Parts: sequence; C-alpha cells; structure tokens
Amino acid sequence: MVSDQTTLFSSELLKEFTVKVFLHFGVSKAEADQAADVLSLSDLRGIDSHGVARLHTYFDMFKLGRINPKPNITIVRERKSVCTVDGDNGLGLVVGPRANKIAMDKAEQHGSGWVSVCNTNHYGIASYYSFKALERDMIGWSMTNTTKLVAPLWGAERMLGTNPISIAFPGLKNRPIVIDLATSAAAYGKIEIAKRKGKTIPKGWIINKAGDMTDQPSDMIEGGALLPLGSERELGGHKGYALSAMVDILTSVLSGANWGPFAPPFALRQEIPALSVGKGIGHFFGAMQIDGFMDVAEFKQRIDDWIEVFRNTKPVKGQAAVLIPGDPEHEAEDIRRKEGIPLIKAVVDDLKDISKQTGIKFDF
Repeated sequence: MVSDQTTLFSSELLKEFTVKVFLHFGVSKAEADQAADVLSLSDLRGIDSHGVARLHTYFDMFKLGRINPKPNITIVRERKSVCTVDGDNGLGLVVGPRANKIAMDKAEQHGSGWVSVCNTNHYGIASYYSFKALERDMIGWSMTNTTKLVAPLWGAERMLGTNPISIAFPGLKNRPIVIDLATSAAAYGKIEIAKRKGKTIPKGWIINKAGDMTDQPSDMIEGGALLPLGSERELGGHKGYALSAMVDILTSVLSGANWGPFAPPFALRQEIPALSVGKGIGHFFGAMQIDGFMDVAEFKQRIDDWIEVFRNTKPVKGQAAVLIPGDPEHEAEDIRRKEGIPLIKAVVDDLKDISKQTGIKFDF
C-alpha cells in the first residue's frame, strides 16, 4: 500500500488486463495491444486521469455500441504532405496511432507531414504521439478536441473542450523536451480525481453553473464549466481561449469532425449535443524532419545546450531548480517503472466491476 487511499499495481499487470478487456469486445490483438500501450504510458508518466482510470468508460462505450471495435480507417482526401483521415468511429487509441504514422511517413518522404482526423474518439495522452516522432528523429505535434467542458472567455457555459496540445523535441544526452498541456486552466480528469478524493481545487480552474468561480469540483461537474488556460482576462485567459480555438479548428473544422459545443461526449454522463455538424471528434498530427533544417546531431546538441542553460536559471525561494517541460513526467516514469502504478480505490473498484461483468480475471 502507498497510503490508505492508493494501491500499487505493476504496469505489466494493468496492461495485460486492458488488452483482455479490448479483446473481449472484438478488437484485434494488434490493435488491443496498441490501445493498451497508449493507456499504459499515461499511467507510467503520472497522467492518472488518462490511463486505466479511463478503462471503465471505454468498457461502457463498447457495451453500448458507441465505439466500432473493427474500424476501416481510411484516407478520404490527400495531397503530398497533407491528408484527412476518417477513423470510422474506431477507438481513438487505435485511430490516433495510425494517423500519426501517416504523418510521420509523409514527413520522411516530403520533409513534413500533417494529418487531420475525423470520426474518432478519445485518443489518450497527446504526448504519446509526439514521443513517436522522436523515435524517428522528427519533431512531433499532436492535438485533439474534446466534448464541451470549457467556457470561452467571458462565457458562462461550456462551449469548447480541454483541447490539449503536445510537441516534443529530442535531446542528445538529455531527455527530450516534452510539452503536453490542456488549453483549459486544468484538465477535466484533475477535477474528477479531486472529487473522488473529496478535495478542493485551486480558485481559477472552474466556475459553477451561475458563472462564479469556485473551489468545489462538484460545482463544475454539476453544470459548471472549466475556465480557459489563464483563467481571467487579466491573467491571460484570452490566450488560453485562443489556443483552444486553434486546436478546435485544426482538429475538427478542418477535418469534418464536430467542433466546439457539438463534439460528442466520451463520458456517458455528459450531455449529448442535440445537433451534429460533422463526424465524431477530431485529432491533428504533425511531423517535421529535423535534418531538413540542420544536422540532427547538431540540433540535439543545441537542445541539450538550451536545457542546461535553463536548468541553471536562478530558482525562486523554496524551489530547488527550474523545471524543463516534461521533467515531472520523466521523474514519475522512473519511479513507476520500478515501484508500480498507484491507483485510488475508486479506480480499483472500476476495474473490479469490469472483471466481474466480463469474467476477465485480475489479481487485486
């Protein structure tokens, strides 16, 4: 036991169970492995809201027939370095990696590749995809829209998703710089986890249904909204709102997916929009060949130099050092690969319920 609230599980055990759950619903072995790989990386890197904590939602969606277990993923429009992919309502954890590979393949041939995706579902953590580009000495981009949870600046109702963005840059000796952020003041998963733990959240993350700021997670879940990154105008909320709009347009207006308030929900309890303006939700992937700009080793060395200069910034009182984007996740991964994945009781209960309903054994 880590504490009275969390229990440690090996990532291999969780991944094996996840694969079996996807297989239970007719997903192929290769695609079940792929989907489980995305969720596993999320847990390993400490992004608990997007790992096995999401598995019961996938289970529910499959059970109700809302996700296609055997999608025919197709390119519906294409030019040399760009294309649009239709995910055939498949698992985003399968559609996303396929579309990201297309972007990287195009980058190898043309220097860069850009893929917009429609008719897909929740694709896990955005950084999974930018990491894949690093394996091919590329700079990787990833973003997705999500169902409405965020109020636009000066708005008092949900209109945009948390709309995350990730971009990653490889280092030579240092670990990569990995940027992965929601364009809301906080990810919805953090609100869910705070509610499960019975904790309050920082002021500036959410508003209640009357449009007032609050520190109670339930106020947001019960009709309130997340705020854009930056919160109020005076604190830069207009910038987070603009970034969210950019993601919404690239992932969904451009691809033919549902944008803004019309994006369908992933969690069953969320409101289903009465109107559709496209197919599913949307993703957007980009890959750029580094050696089209400069020698790859030289670039990686320059990234190392950048990291070391910023690492040596004089820190504020109470902090040991300045963070480089990706540091907390790198540290979490080091610890969790050795010690295991900590799961709170509510998540363990969800996994037990899946096990009971499917007959898939799990060592709790």
